[in-house]
Amino acid sequence: MKHLKTRVIVNPESARGRTRKRWSQIREGMRHFLHEFKYDFTEKPLDAIDLARTALKDGTELVIGVGGDGTMNEIANGFYEDKQMINPEAALGIVPSGTGCDLTRSLNIPTRLRDALRVITQAPSCPVDVGKVSFRTADRAAEERFFLNVADFGVGGEVVRRVNQKRLERKASSYIRSLVATMIQYKSKRIRIQVDGRELPAEEYLIGAVANGRIFGKGMKIAPEARLDDGMLDFVCVKRMRFLEFCVNGWRLINGSHLKHPKIFLLRCRRITALPEAGDDVLLELDGEQVGSLPATFELIPRSLLIKGFL
Repeated sequence: MKHLKTRVIVNPESARGRTRKRWSQIREGMRHFLHEFKYDFTEKPLDAIDLARTALKDGTELVIGVGGDGTMNEIANGFYEDKQMINPEAALGIVPSGTGCDLTRSLNIPTRLRDALRVITQAPSCPVDVGKVSFRTADRAAEERFFLNVADFGVGGEVVRRVNQKRLERKASSYIRSLVATMIQYKSKRIRIQVDGRELPAEEYLIGAVANGRIFGKGMKIAPEARLDDGMLDFVCVKRMRFLEFCVNGWRLINGSHLKHPKIFLLRCRRITALPEAGDDVLLELDGEQVGSLPATFELIPRSLLIKGFL
């Protein structure tokens, strides 16, 4: 790999603070694989957006994120300004160091440090699709964000909020416990959905997952055939289920066999609009972070961002 101007953006609080403790080890590993680099630590939420944007304007050719899915989401958002890519030739490299690293599975990036660094130095820069969503923030302001892996509305947004409120470690068992606790109380919301301009019958939905990657929620194969570079979103909808019905069938989400269930369907598309009826508050999460609520519009920007990985 030719020597690229490289900036490393580290979320020291990722992996429940273990990234900060491991940083000297990570830095030494990078010095072995990379010619030269500068690095920054994030200090607050959304900090990685500004750090990535500043680095790219300064001529950085490779931005390496150290953290989980939320950190990579922020860095990816920093590749854009005023809805335009700052440098279409710049690439994103990933060192997985978070409790949620579902995106890396679709990119075949190993979790072991030295193996992840080999991917950054040896893998091609793959052009991947990027999702864009317009939604409402908690204070009802209009907002727009990009996502790399999965955006979902309904019970998923509630689960992420519960994990964050209770400050649970983001591991599979925490998500499953929070999912069960949420399902006990959650009532499916009636939502109007439009897919590529076609109106679907209004239904009560439990989950609406807009998938670019295959996996979310610490290993759940929500869209088992999704690809990051196929120019399509895999929209997976789960209709209303009673608690016991969901418990009986929930394991299917883990192994990817849920698409055979009669209350679950998949549509492959480029644009989705979701509007709750009766003023229901339906929460939205992007790449594992709860960001706001419906109404929302999801769109695909094909092959928009270069990422070091193997598709």
